[in-house]
Amino acid sequence: MVNPGELRPASPAGRRVLACAVLASGMAMLDGTVVTVALPRIGADLDVSLAALQWTVNAYMLTLAGLILLGGGLGDRYGRRRVFVLGVLWFTAASLACGLAPTEGTLIAARAVQGIGGALLTPGSLALIQASFHPDDRARAVGLWSGLGGVAIAIGPFLGGWLVDGPGWRWIFLINLPIAAVVLLLARHVPESRDPRASGRFDVTGALLAALALTGVTYALIDGGAAGPAAPVAAGAGLLAGVLFVGHEHRSERPMLPLDMFASRLFSAVNVVTLCLYAAIGGAFFLIPVQLQIGLGYEALAAGVATLPVTLLMIALSGPAGELAQRIGPRLPLTAGPLIAGAGLVLLHRVHPGGSYWADVFPAVLVQGLGMSLFVAPLTATVLASADTGRAGIASGVNNAAARIAQLVAVAALPLASGLSADAYRSPAALDRAFGTAVLICAGLMALGALISWFSVPSGLPSDERDEPAERPQCTRHCGITSPPLEPGGGERPRAGRD
Repeated sequence: MVNPGELRPASPAGRRVLACAVLASGMAMLDGTVVTVALPRIGADLDVSLAALQWTVNAYMLTLAGLILLGGGLGDRYGRRRVFVLGVLWFTAASLACGLAPTEGTLIAARAVQGIGGALLTPGSLALIQASFHPDDRARAVGLWSGLGGVAIAIGPFLGGWLVDGPGWRWIFLINLPIAAVVLLLARHVPESRDPRASGRFDVTGALLAALALTGVTYALIDGGAAGPAAPVAAGAGLLAGVLFVGHEHRSERPMLPLDMFASRLFSAVNVVTLCLYAAIGGAFFLIPVQLQIGLGYEALAAGVATLPVTLLMIALSGPAGELAQRIGPRLPLTAGPLIAGAGLVLLHRVHPGGSYWADVFPAVLVQGLGMSLFVAPLTATVLASADTGRAGIASGVNNAAARIAQLVAVAALPLASGLSADAYRSPAALDRAFGTAVLICAGLMALGALISWFSVPSGLPSDERDEPAERPQCTRHCGITSPPLEPGGGERPRAGRD
């Protein structure tokens, strides 16, 4: 077996490692996108309320967002290949449970377990490339990983819609089994690596407090209307856990989330922008497939393919947008991009039952895709540039977790804010009214993100904000919808702290 840090992308061993990482990350990304296409079928088959569909999405996001920073630390400590393989096995077993779930409770629980596997797998796929390839070829290998991942995302709507319309929604989970088998066979040829500097106890207390905070707030938002007095209790418990989490991380010698990073005003501001933008993205992409299928009568395949222009535009334009931001600075892309994406969301307000795809849906998703292509790569580059070079991995991990938390809260809160609850999503008229309100709320979040960017992000290059030069991001193309890419850092990666 080739030693870590010596592989070349063109070598047979290098191609195996690339294929292993791409298939694994593609499997996790697909599961994050095709599930929303299947929600109406899941609701009809299991006869569940909207709250159950929200939990089907959020149970996965909860565990993934709460544990993704810890997942990188486990790989650094115990071996990146070992933890990656564990994540694949965990994710696959949970996928099987999802595919066989007889009830909504079983499905939601299996999705939560699946998120734990995703937290081990997602940072691990990129960590394998960062650790396995020769430094001279690392940027090229990461670029190939990113580009091929974009192809997987582009295939997702076709595959997910075809599975839902054909063998059934359960196969969006069961399809992971043969993919995982190939990944595990390829992983036998991946060199093992670890970080010799990784030491100390894992910040289990911090991870548990973060999970409790997210769970409490999410429960209050999703089930608040039907939970009676339990809702304010859950909200209060979640907020208390959040306060305790901040206090614990402040006292910890090696915290999971180093709070001193937020001393940088730029780092703090860009993460607030991330919360706004990805809340808008998560909320919109949760409701669009539901509106298209229930409101407009689309089949699952047609609903999935309807938003494909967004993915194709991100594949084509994210790289040039990142290079443009390198030349002119991030302020303009991070202001204009959200405003353009917000305009696309406003156009979605015109999508009603009986509407035409080419006249109503296509112009909206086209404009939204243009805006997203403009801001995603500069957003990640600005986050990396606002932190010390040695903490680029942590900065990227924090930004990735912020995006997932934003979507988690958006999926929980948006139906409540737009007046859609219980079984009302089955009514095309009720869904149409709520959808029109929801996309305007999402457009407002995009505008808020643009406003914060204009007043807080520098007009010059991101490296102007610190003494040492910024690393140029290796992952310049990003095609996923769920979060910014986990950029490899030049120094330490997110790892556990002392409890």
